[in-house]
Amino acid sequence: MNRLFTIANNIVGKNIRQFSTSSEEVLFENKGKCLKVLLNRPKALNALNPNMVKILTPKYLEMKAMKDGDGVVVMKGAGEKAFCAGGDIRAIYDYKQLNSEQKSQTKDIGDLFFREEYILNNLIGNNPIPQVSIYNGFAMGGGIGLSVHGKFRVATENTIFAMPETGIGFFCDVGGSYFLPRLPNNYGMYLALTGNKLKGKNVFLAGVATHFVKNENIQALEKELEESQSPTTENINSILNKYHETQLDSSEYNQNLSDIQRIFGKDSVKEIFYQLEKDNTEWSNQTLKTLKSVSPSSLMVVFEQMKQGAKLPSLAKCLEMEFRISQHFLENPDFFEGVRALLVDKDKNPKWLPSSIDQIDQNLVNSYFKPLSNNKELKF
Repeated sequence: MNRLFTIANNIVGKNIRQFSTSSEEVLFENKGKCLKVLLNRPKALNALNPNMVKILTPKYLEMKAMKDGDGVVVMKGAGEKAFCAGGDIRAIYDYKQLNSEQKSQTKDIGDLFFREEYILNNLIGNNPIPQVSIYNGFAMGGGIGLSVHGKFRVATENTIFAMPETGIGFFCDVGGSYFLPRLPNNYGMYLALTGNKLKGKNVFLAGVATHFVKNENIQALEKELEESQSPTTENINSILNKYHETQLDSSEYNQNLSDIQRIFGKDSVKEIFYQLEKDNTEWSNQTLKTLKSVSPSSLMVVFEQMKQGAKLPSLAKCLEMEFRISQHFLENPDFFEGVRALLVDKDKNPKWLPSSIDQIDQNLVNSYFKPLSNNKELKF
């Protein structure tokens, strides 16, 4: 990680942002056996940047020596708006714009940016002590990688979940290939391809969150977690169950559930398109419109990613696959075009290449999964 900062901060450019090195971007507080972790970039909706990964990783390395009952991690985001609204991928775009002499550094930054993030995701997924992540607002992209692989996730009425990567010409990384295919009713495939949001109780009903707690009860829940003298996974679950709302209206979640299960279980993206067109309902037409607006390459790769991820035995194996995909995406113009259109120029009019799923064959899809050369693979 230090190499990443050396590369980044030694490249000088008027319009290029340097990576932050502020120790205040993640705050830790020990309360008894509870480690409180605060993602502290509220003005950026607590978006995850390389510095935050650098701060968090040593803490999780220390936890590897612990055992269930030794402690509990409670993670939340600063402010009222977000847990963590994704990863700060704008930095990679900025370095792509360097002149030809400096541009050789871009690949190194892209390598280390994702490598270090995925290593942290795996540490969280294999943490021997329970983690409770409180989704107080937006929980998206890179923020999901910090939380969904932990034991517990708490949604409130303010939670907004999404994996919106296809809309920027990328893919559902940070372990998306592990947790999304394991959601029931093909809901993970639906979320991965469309990037659509889940709100409030639907985050729990879909299986992303493990509990739903009213926002007014979060403070009391946190206090009880802090005071736990025996924070085993079983005991933490009991505390969470005490605050969990059991009487939830699922009518909104169920409204299109049978269609999602039926259509997003098809054997190809083209079959999904065909069925949505054939159904010709308000929901199917809106869903098709969404799918046609995102990167065709991303759609095809994410579909294959979900299929392969469902068969892989562990989070680690999924992250190894995702690292390959991430590096191949950095060679693809869609990622940089998507970031330009949505985050830089903000014209919301990306020009995808190829422009249609009909122009993409399986050989092109398979190229995103090819092993990396020169010992670049991520291995756990």
